[in-house]
Amino acid sequence: MESQSRIPRHLAIVMDGNGRWAKKRFMPRFFGHKQGVDALVRTVAACADRGIEYLTVFAFSSENWKRPTEEVSGLMDLVLVAVSKYLAKLASEGVRIRIVGDRSQVSDKVRNAWDQAERATEQNRRITLSVAFNYGGRWDIVQACQQAIRDGVPAHELDEARLSRYMAMNFAPDPDLFIRTGGEVRISNFLLWQVAYAELVFSDCLWPEFGDAQLDAALADYADRDRRFGGVKATDNLAEKA
Repeated sequence: MESQSRIPRHLAIVMDGNGRWAKKRFMPRFFGHKQGVDALVRTVAACADRGIEYLTVFAFSSENWKRPTEEVSGLMDLVLVAVSKYLAKLASEGVRIRIVGDRSQVSDKVRNAWDQAERATEQNRRITLSVAFNYGGRWDIVQACQQAIRDGVPAHELDEARLSRYMAMNFAPDPDLFIRTGGEVRISNFLLWQVAYAELVFSDCLWPEFGDAQLDAALADYADRDRRFGGVKATDNLAEKA
């Protein structure tokens, strides 16, 4: 029971390093993104095996539109390929897929692929895979406020709990553990509201190379953390009184 409590219920990952992985091999960046999808599928299975209930990954940020047109187009095509290639496998393994982000800027083909993935897996309960696509943490907070205003929520009634119900991830608990691969040490506008008390782990591993060893190292690091959420433990109070 103690070991189970040390497993994060919700894991969030910034899957960084695809382009650099490809560049090291003198290949176009797209090949790194393709390998990144394979790494994601492996990680979903590994998380489910370890008892993690929610996995949320940053696939495409609202700032990624600034990338070269060819790369953005390739990423959109990769969505269609990934759904076609992996949907049946993920569905059969009990994975529920949810897409979070602004859907208004993507093509009908991409939206239809997302709808298909969500419908095909909506009854699954083993693990929920949330893919943040055309997502930004600031966008999420703004859209939540806009929804609350449209619903006529009075200013004096809008507290943290009520605003949380309007956030894109309102169906999941806040992440316990946040992992970023690729050697960068920043959050990059991912789940700004939700990771307020998440434990942060930064890995030099490029995302296509992420596997069981890197996941287990992060989980071991998480298990050693002392999570206080701004407070102190009862044992600390007793020690002070002694």
